Amino acid sequence: MNFDIPPATQALLIGNIGVYLLQLLTGTELIIWFALWPLGDGLFGPWQLVTYSFLHGGLAHIFFNMYALFLFGGEIERLFGARWYLAYYGVCVVTAALAQLAVAAFTNAPPYPTVGASGGVFGLLLAFGMYFPHRRLMLIFPPIPMPAWLLVTLYGVLELYLGVTGAAPGIAHFAHLGGMVGGFVMILQRRGHGRRRR
Repeated sequence: MNFDIPPATQALLIGNIGVYLLQLLTGTELIIWFALWPLGDGLFGPWQLVTYSFLHGGLAHIFFNMYALFLFGGEIERLFGARWYLAYYGVCVVTAALAQLAVAAFTNAPPYPTVGASGGVFGLLLAFGMYFPHRRLMLIFPPIPMPAWLLVTLYGVLELYLGVTGAAPGIAHFAHLGGMVGGFVMILQRRGHGRRRR
């Protein structure tokens, strides 16, 4: 494991942790203004397409998101370069938010705020699986080693299953998938630019 965290990943980690500490001090105030609220409920603002990703719903939520950002973010930043990496992460966050808004509008679910960096993290997970497909990763539960491509595939299928069936309510499964879709489009674009430069 590489503990040399490059600067953009460091900034994301510090920003997320800093905002979480601010949440602890301010209570629900940040959630009201900066979480992602459904369209048409009077609380939605366009800035929330990004700001929701810096808020978290508890210690376990931020721990697992930041752990994944630490594990995968540095590798992808070193591969992409800081500027493209931040653009990639940002697109994943926004496409995750758009997916969540679309699902909320389609299902006419009761309004509730969406928070968390998971959309960006799932985008990073997808990139890791595509660029390092044979790198072996170990799950925490259960501790089974598997190649990155398989882990990413299983996560994607699981999120789709849980989203469609509603078996794990309270988690924005389609936002996770939206982050992966945004990441996939960005990777296709990056690879396309690489081919045109030859």
